[in-house]
Amino acid sequence: MSLAPPPWLAHALRAQRGPIPWSAVVRGALSAGPLLCAGVLADRTSLGVVAAIAAMLAGINDRPGSRRASVKRIGMPALAGAAGMALGTYAGDHMGAVALTALLTLVGLVAGGVSAVGPVASGAGTQLLVTSAIGAGMPLPEEGWLRALAYLGGACWLLGLRLALPTPGALAGDFRFDGEREAVAAVYDAVAELLDAVGTERAGDRRVALTAALDHAQDALTGPRLRRYASSSAERRLHAQYAAALPLAEAATALAWAGEAVPERACAGPRRLAVAVRENTHTGPLPAPTRSAPALRALDDALLRAAEAFDRGRGGDLHTRRRTARGVLRSVLGAGGREYGLRVALCFGASVAVAQALHHSRWYGEHAHWYWLPATTVFLVKPDLGPLASRVLCRAAGTVLGALVFAGFALVLPRPEGLVALVAVSGALIPVATRHFAAQTAVVTVLVLALVMVGGEPQASAGRITETLLACAIVLIVGHLPMPGQRGGGVRARLAAAGGAAEAYLAHVLREAEGAVVRRHGDTRVVRPTDGRPVSRSALPAVRDARVEGTAADDTRPLRWTLRREAYRALAEARTAIALAAAELPALARHSEGAEEIAAVLERLVDTTTACAVHLDDSGRLTAGDLDRITELLDELGRLDEGHGLVGLRRSELPLAG
Repeated sequence: MSLAPPPWLAHALRAQRGPIPWSAVVRGALSAGPLLCAGVLADRTSLGVVAAIAAMLAGINDRPGSRRASVKRIGMPALAGAAGMALGTYAGDHMGAVALTALLTLVGLVAGGVSAVGPVASGAGTQLLVTSAIGAGMPLPEEGWLRALAYLGGACWLLGLRLALPTPGALAGDFRFDGEREAVAAVYDAVAELLDAVGTERAGDRRVALTAALDHAQDALTGPRLRRYASSSAERRLHAQYAAALPLAEAATALAWAGEAVPERACAGPRRLAVAVRENTHTGPLPAPTRSAPALRALDDALLRAAEAFDRGRGGDLHTRRRTARGVLRSVLGAGGREYGLRVALCFGASVAVAQALHHSRWYGEHAHWYWLPATTVFLVKPDLGPLASRVLCRAAGTVLGALVFAGFALVLPRPEGLVALVAVSGALIPVATRHFAAQTAVVTVLVLALVMVGGEPQASAGRITETLLACAIVLIVGHLPMPGQRGGGVRARLAAAGGAAEAYLAHVLREAEGAVVRRHGDTRVVRPTDGRPVSRSALPAVRDARVEGTAADDTRPLRWTLRREAYRALAEARTAIALAAAELPALARHSEGAEEIAAVLERLVDTTTACAVHLDDSGRLTAGDLDRITELLDELGRLDEGHGLVGLRRSELPLAG
């Protein structure tokens, strides 16, 4: 008999680990508390409360990364939050209970659908919903536009601290690129660790870690900028160092796919490159690995190109493509967006309806803070914050703990200065508490109760606990109701995106192989992998003669690296969605059964495609064995996906279909 806890409970007990982000702690201490203090001193306490709420929510989005990436990660949700504050204020002032409930339900539908686009959009959707509820229910004297301006100012204050204050180690190098520099260096470290793990059971985990490092570096470098291209030599050099890491990552992935251990000498080069990035120095001599295999030769060539790029630093393509408006709309209106939006709308609308009924029946007495119930529901219904049962359990435990802690502080702290200090301390703890949802909830509960009391409300710990438990019940009930359409839309959407990206990557590599055959041998016949019979070149799709995104047709590796990045990023997002879905209660987890096996085969297909690309660069052709392995994986993927329709690779459109 196994004593292991069920997945939903195991997820609730799991916490992230890592060093304390002291820079984020300092920013948290300087955000909500000082803003509230300024409001109290200026005799505009209500505006100080709104600004402090904005700083608190921005602090939750203040995650490790570059300054450039933080502009979008903090700024876009702040804009959505300001819009929600204005909308909620005017709606609360001019609408009755029924009309207000209907409007906020519609806002939940829109915010939920938009949240399916990505993490930043999800943060924007969260703040839109929370602030629309606060604006509609919080009794403040200011007009909606002034509340929205105060909210935006509070978030911009924290963003300004993020851009202005140095992070540890930044003063030793270039202050502007501390987050970017560390992210690029981490890529080279991840390459070295993958090379160390080749031929062992750790290789799979190391390859996943390399993907995460590349994703993080790409996000760090591709944040918003005033100019389209890198404007300084230091930034161009950093871009060149990132671009030089991509062929190294490709060669390391091919070596991991082959499974043959590599000499320790091969790992020394990437580690020296990592040191050079961190210290902003030259690489010095790099040890050359042996060239006994195609992937080792590719690794050696990539090291030589990296050394040249480090010396010249002329800039490099970040190998990312802007998301089109059509792609964003497809995510919002697709299966994942529809299911997400409908679930959020039902939960948010139900909580607003219940809160309005209790409010108008005077259940709250003379203190109108009905907005707590729908605001709590927002954090409970967001799937990207964890599985439903885990979120509910952590939220309930964290709220009870936070309310009890605040009740104790409220008995002894002087007002308002003691409560302002408590807000500052809570703001400093948020970056650490984000490692576990229950801890984050406890800290936020203390902070919010202190803000409410400074704003003139009496001690409300008991009401906060009651409303949180009521919100938990609403989300648990609505979250398990039957939904129209096919369940598991989020997982399906992520797997479909991963399948499409894998298909594009594979098709490109196969077309590269076709082009190599045509350029070398004209009408030379090639081998069809299914039966070994030759098939003429005319049976294959035509090779593109035009330039592709600025790259000549005889050197399409930059486009290949872009497609490879998209494939691995989409797979990582699918893996995350599958892991969260698997940790739900059985009634929800069963809708994503089989997705893990499909994702595993997709990963093997992308790894095999990467290995084939390296072999193609080395020999100028793909062997029948390479094509056989691809065909076997496509067949296995088709068998697993039969009846599910989760991926839907259009194999007939691939060149190897003959």
